[in-house]
Amino acid sequence: MVTVPARQGLEAVDILRRADAPAVGPVLHDGACDTLGFLVPPGTADGWDMPGSACTQTSGRGLRIPAEPPVSGSGWLLPPDDGDPVTDPAVLREALGEAARLIEAADNRC
Repeated sequence: MVTVPARQGLEAVDILRRADAPAVGPVLHDGACDTLGFLVPPGTADGWDMPGSACTQTSGRGLRIPAEPPVSGSGWLLPPDDGDPVTDPAVLREALGEAARLIEAADNRC
């Protein structure tokens, strides 16, 4: 799972949903809505190096996404469905980068 600050994550979700890119998979939010977690394929953590985010290492064995959020105190922003089970990490990286640039531009407006 790739975890990012909520503001950047929400922007990335919007970018992914508007793009002609593969669909965004399930997304978790923490109870305080401070962070979002994008479900990504097993092994993504090995090559994940995006500043401002974290990628949790998992074994990937028996990948099943439960209907109920797997993390206590969290909820689904985008629940699992019959579509894409996870978000493509390369597409997510691009969307998070674009989201960071949009946020920086908005914060630096005169």
